[in-house]
Amino acid sequence: MPTWIDTHCHLDAREFAADTPAVRSRAAAGAVAHCVLPAVEVADFDAVRVLAHRYGDSYALGIHPLCTGGAHTDDLEGLDRALAAARDDPRLVAVGEIGLDYFVPGLDAARQELFYREQLAIARRHGLPVILHVRRSADRLLKHLRPAGVSGIAHAFNGSLQQAQEFVRLGFKLGFGGTVTFEAARQVRRLAMQLPLEAIVLETDAPDIPPQWLYRTAQQRAAGEPQARNEPAELPRIAQVVAALRGIGLDELADATTRNAMQALPKLGPLLAGAA
Repeated sequence: MPTWIDTHCHLDAREFAADTPAVRSRAAAGAVAHCVLPAVEVADFDAVRVLAHRYGDSYALGIHPLCTGGAHTDDLEGLDRALAAARDDPRLVAVGEIGLDYFVPGLDAARQELFYREQLAIARRHGLPVILHVRRSADRLLKHLRPAGVSGIAHAFNGSLQQAQEFVRLGFKLGFGGTVTFEAARQVRRLAMQLPLEAIVLETDAPDIPPQWLYRTAQQRAAGEPQARNEPAELPRIAQVVAALRGIGLDELADATTRNAMQALPKLGPLLAGAA
C-alpha cells in the first residue's frame, strides 16, 4: 500500500479538539504516514509543536495573512524568538503559514505585505523554507520571493500555469488538495495534469477545503445537511483523483510526492527515515 504525506493539515484547529487522537488514527490507518502542521498565529505555536511531537509529525511556525489584522508587529519578534528556541527541534520544518490573501474582503493589504515580507526575511535568517498561502495574490507573492532567496511549498495553489511555472523556477513545490476533486475546478485540474510530476505535493488543509464527496451546497446546508469535516484521512482518495488525472499509478504518485515534500522541506527526510 502506498504511503502519503499531508503537507498541510491544521490538526490544532478547534474542529478537531474533541477527537484529535481518533482523527490522527484514521489518517494513519489510511496510510497517511506524516502530517505537516502549520501555525496561523503566535497563540498556536505551542499547540502545533506539542501535536507534532505527540503524533510523530512536523510543524511550521508563522503568522497567516488572515490573522495579520489582529497581530502586532511584536509578534514578528515573537516568531523570531520561537524559531531560535526551536532551532534544534527536528520537527520544526518551515516558517508558515504565511502569505497574502486578496480574496477575503476587509483585509489591510499593506499590513499583510509587511508581515509577509518580514517573515520571508526571518525564514531566510533561520535557514528555513516557507509554506505559502496563495489566494488571488500569486504575482505579489512572487515579487517578494525573487529577492528573498527562500523556497518551500505554495499551498493550495490555484493560479495560472505561467505563475505556477515561476514558483517552480524559484524552487517551490505546489500543493494540491480537495479542490482538485471538483470537475468545475478546471484550472486547478489542468495544473495537476500539466505540471511536471516533480513539482507536486499533496495536502488536505483539513479541516478546510473539503473534497467533492464531503462538500455540501448552500441549498443542502439550508436544508439541514451539515458540511462534513475534512480530515487528513481523505488524502489517499484525493491522491486517487490526481493519479487518474495524470494517468499514473498510485505508487508512482506516492513516491514522487513524498520525494517532492522532502525536497521542499529538507528536515522531513530524517524524520521519515526514522519512522521507516
